[in-house]
Amino acid sequence: MAAAQPGTIRLVAGLGNPGEEYAATRHNAGFRAVDELARQAGVTYWKNQLGAEVAVIKVNDAEAEGGKREVVLVKPQSYMNTSGGPISKLCAAYKVRPEEVLVIHDELDIPEGDVRVKVGGGHAGHNGLRSIIDKLGSRDFSRIRVGIGNPPGRMPVADFVLKQFRPKELEAFDETCARAADAAALALVRGVVFARDHVNGSAAQNGKH
Repeated sequence: MAAAQPGTIRLVAGLGNPGEEYAATRHNAGFRAVDELARQAGVTYWKNQLGAEVAVIKVNDAEAEGGKREVVLVKPQSYMNTSGGPISKLCAAYKVRPEEVLVIHDELDIPEGDVRVKVGGGHAGHNGLRSIIDKLGSRDFSRIRVGIGNPPGRMPVADFVLKQFRPKELEAFDETCARAADAAALALVRGVVFARDHVNGSAAQNGKH
């Protein structure tokens, strides 16, 4: 069955793990991107709601009342493997459909530093996505994938994604997360398909969405 077309995005969830020990790790790409999106929108306050840190921003939308649309920013605090719980509860609370959800996450299968936008799809072994698909009962949410590449040598994946960055590495990683935030901002205003075709560049031309 073909995936549904993305709707107007009303909820953006960044995936990661709460706590200082995880803050500067590859697995927290989603948190760092959503933090940057919030910074750009002037967010000064996050509230704890249904197992997540939540902030509501307004974006330009000619079809919305007053020319602005509310978008919920979410950072689940339940740890990566159970991210779907808080996200599904917030979707119910704000009456958001799966096609109106955009998830930002780290992606092993994309080269380090690359950012790609994707509509729907499976979880490809990513436990955060697996949890969201399970709890939403749908794969039809959109994603912004932050490329982290594969572990060097025989390093286990868990060690690689949770390894603390050195300062110079963190600088490059934050630059990538900032581009993921820019991709999310583009998807909010121009739509996911426009963002995918604009952000993915040569990948889009090769049909690798």
